[in-house]
Amino acid sequence: MDVLMPQLGETVAEGKITKWFKAAGDAVKPGDNLFEIETDKVSMEVPSITTGTLSEIRVSAGDVAPVGAVVAVIADGGGATASVAPPPKPAPQPVAPAPAAVQQTRSNTGPIKLDPFFEVRTPPRNFGAARLAGGAFITPLARRLAVENGIDLSRLTGSGPHGRIVARDIETAPRPLRSPSAAEGPSAAEIKALFAPDSYEEVPLDGMRRTIAARLTQAATVPHFYLMADVVIDALGALREQINAGAPKSRDGNPAYKVSLNDFIIRALALALQRVPAANAVWAGDRILRFKHSDVGVAVALDGGLITPVLRQADTKTLSAISGEMKDIAARARDKKLKPTDYQGGTSAISNLGMHGVREFTAIINPPHATILAVGAARRQAVEKSDGGVAFVSMMTLTLSCDHRVLDGALGAELLAAIKSLIETPVTLLV
Repeated sequence: MDVLMPQLGETVAEGKITKWFKAAGDAVKPGDNLFEIETDKVSMEVPSITTGTLSEIRVSAGDVAPVGAVVAVIADGGGATASVAPPPKPAPQPVAPAPAAVQQTRSNTGPIKLDPFFEVRTPPRNFGAARLAGGAFITPLARRLAVENGIDLSRLTGSGPHGRIVARDIETAPRPLRSPSAAEGPSAAEIKALFAPDSYEEVPLDGMRRTIAARLTQAATVPHFYLMADVVIDALGALREQINAGAPKSRDGNPAYKVSLNDFIIRALALALQRVPAANAVWAGDRILRFKHSDVGVAVALDGGLITPVLRQADTKTLSAISGEMKDIAARARDKKLKPTDYQGGTSAISNLGMHGVREFTAIINPPHATILAVGAARRQAVEKSDGGVAFVSMMTLTLSCDHRVLDGALGAELLAAIKSLIETPVTLLV
């Protein structure tokens, strides 16, 4: 039986094998971990689903392979490679016209489920490939490379099995002419020529940094505008102390929960999106999608990058529930144990640099989101009272980045005003 590189999310085209738990010649049984895979966002152990002998390892630890590639072969108990009979040829079905140039094709071979997020199966003829409008197939990796390099797929002839377009076809295809002002800027060779050879160290890009670069380049096409507001948080701070002081004790004697300032902000954004439902939306190319619940992403810093796991239906959850879920999901993010459903989607996001002493900043929208809230550090500031006197209050600056295709200025201002009102009257976050 062929063991394939699993699919860990719709946008993941390849994975890196970081460790083999078994060596060629080892006996395996269902549930035994074969290897560990790492993508730009997650790590996962891939188990065997059959009994036999690991007869061949085709992708070594440290190497990268595209989704659907054969990484190993398991022979049956008698030493012969297991095989699966080919499925019967289905009757031809009429093909409905697709709205886009690329149509997804499905395998006729039923997958053996290991986990909701990946599969190991006997590869069909065009496993993992998508069909182009002209009828040719293209692998996910080749399609991604074509998009990144601006390659016209209609001019290519595939060199893979059955005429499939593969990565090497993209790598050898002629590149389109680009103007000097193209977004990618100077090449690596041009940059290095500006410095003495012994004055720097080259750091290769890992999968996470490549993905961040690609996402930020995509975000550059979003027409941003920014709205800022200073928010008084004295009442919120007092309420937070009361909640944490009254938290019940767990069996080990520690508080069952400890609510953070960020937990309040997550709850405030979630409820504000419910108060201003037109802003609880994402951009979908030729339309806008508006959502019933507020799925809020929260940026988590990692070594070498960041990830934005999503708290689903945050508008329906209590502060203590948000606090517990945020601690769990942040820990799994730092251990690279998130599943694709943990970080895909979401309707808005929060980026908080206040703990680093940053007073205010503007965050870049994470497509297809239409908003992101940047949270600055709390500070003491003098303000004028209604009677003309002066008082000191605790204050922080919030900056809301908006996609002008989805939100106009007045709608963005309404959303930011709702967030400010909820934070400055924090008892409303408890209902």
